[in-house]
Amino acid sequence: MLQEQKTTIRKKILNLLRNQKEEERLRKSQVIQEKLFFMPEFQSSKTILFYASFDGEVDTFEMMRKASSLGKQIALPTIIKGTNQFVPISVSNLEEDLEYGPYDIQQPCYDPAKAVKKKDLDMVIAPGVAFDKENKRLGRGKGFYDRFLDSLPKDVFSVGLAFDFQMFDCLPYQEHDVPVSCVISN
Repeated sequence: MLQEQKTTIRKKILNLLRNQKEEERLRKSQVIQEKLFFMPEFQSSKTILFYASFDGEVDTFEMMRKASSLGKQIALPTIIKGTNQFVPISVSNLEEDLEYGPYDIQQPCYDPAKAVKKKDLDMVIAPGVAFDKENKRLGRGKGFYDRFLDSLPKDVFSVGLAFDFQMFDCLPYQEHDVPVSCVISN
């Protein structure tokens, strides 16, 4: 029953993400970026794990460029083949350091020397298909971020980024689902 509800929400929201106009997506993403950068938790963060936006999601590439220009260390997840986990990898050049990984999402090439330890992360920007008022998130269904968020030290601040139509009063929730610390929407 819960899985069916999640699947229905995913289909609806993914369709809305894919069909919004690019200029609208970028305008709303800019509003979300300004709210994120204004947060004290962001301003005090030195190392931030972002996600590589795709498929109509809130644009994180401009955020990463600006955060990097402010002296923040940027990391992106790299999925380790044959596992259901990812490793945060430090990125110094978004144009040169990324390749397409599983699920057609850009990720850094896996280099153990560039791996960022979870305890060294100050903030995690987590993707989500949908979020609710209690900061619960509905991902794409593979559980990568639930497992990762659950394994973080408790002092690592996590933020979901969402367009207004991705926000719900209450999402179906299971024991293994892990909420974020807060959600920023336009």
